[in-house]
Amino acid sequence: MPLPRQILFICHPTGKHPPAQGLRPTAPSSHPHILGVIVNKLVVGNLVHRPLRSFISAFAVGIEVIMILSIAAVMLGMLNGAKTRQGGIGMDMIAHPGAASNLIGQTSASASVKVADVLRALPHVQVAAPVYVKLVASTSVENIYGIDFESFNALKPFVFLSGGPYQNEYDIIVDDFVEAKGYHVGSKIKVLGHDFIVCGVVEHGKGGRKYIPIKTMGDIDNNPGKASLFYLKTENQPQYQEAVRKELLATDGLQDWDVQTLKELLDSITPETYPGFNIALRIVVGIASIIGFMVIFQSMYTAVMERTREIGILKSMGASKIYIVSGILRETGLLATLGILFGILATYILRAVLHYKIPTLDFALTARWVGIAILIAFTGALLGALYPALKAARKDPIDALSYE
Repeated sequence: MPLPRQILFICHPTGKHPPAQGLRPTAPSSHPHILGVIVNKLVVGNLVHRPLRSFISAFAVGIEVIMILSIAAVMLGMLNGAKTRQGGIGMDMIAHPGAASNLIGQTSASASVKVADVLRALPHVQVAAPVYVKLVASTSVENIYGIDFESFNALKPFVFLSGGPYQNEYDIIVDDFVEAKGYHVGSKIKVLGHDFIVCGVVEHGKGGRKYIPIKTMGDIDNNPGKASLFYLKTENQPQYQEAVRKELLATDGLQDWDVQTLKELLDSITPETYPGFNIALRIVVGIASIIGFMVIFQSMYTAVMERTREIGILKSMGASKIYIVSGILRETGLLATLGILFGILATYILRAVLHYKIPTLDFALTARWVGIAILIAFTGALLGALYPALKAARKDPIDALSYE
């Protein structure tokens, strides 16, 4: 491919080829400024004169960033949302049968609700609330809470925005996020395959988003009189919580139960405690990185092949291998930077759209993961361009100049 006119002008004041005596390599140190200008013009010129390829390359890097940030934000948002809602229940401790999982909503209800009376009798226990939690997957994955209203409300009172407590067996309390989907007091809503009437709308952040009577939950699940776990409110001193733990584990029939303080529960809600969480996150990040690497590799390899004669002229002027490699990597760095900026901006726009469309979705876009995405995308792009850059640097100037 012929050298652009602006580069020819820099090579020779007349804008024409040098005299016929041939091109003699010049020491790089004699024209460092000219070579630097030429390399910079080649970098910008290649991007400008091949806009489609430049756009596709930057877009691919942007998609890589979007994939990494959005998947990490959704998955980490699930954990952060679970922590926030558990912390908003108002309990100080949680107790459940030892065979049950610590993951809220992953358990079957195997304990009698009458255990609540035993727990209330323990020293320093002020409230014991039995809860039947059922994980359902219909239009979305969510936990439905079956609660004893009086004890659950005693942990931390509901803030009713409209309506009030249950009046009938198939009444349901929903939070304001569910109300935003069009459900108000008096609306009919289908839960667990049954029709419920919304009796109250409360502020979000207290465990779940939908609450039905625990008796109704047991009847629907053909498991009457049972609970998944018990939330305890204790006297507000750490030593009292340890005393409650010891008393509970010393009670007949409860020796194998799991007992956690609120802090212990929140500390346990981490990626490591969710099966496959880190594996899934690494797979997505790996796929995104491979996409960015391959696109940049293909783009820069093609660019090097197209600019064989240009590279030959640069080397005949005395451009060292470092000059050639740095030029290719600078072009890649510029593409990667544009792609990263686009990816970050697009992810923030995506977060705003998702927040508007799906207000219940927790999208945890953190500065740490933005930094990780930038590092992965930029490093992957430079690695993708490294082989084409080295290939260009190894070209023989005579062979390059005779290349058609």
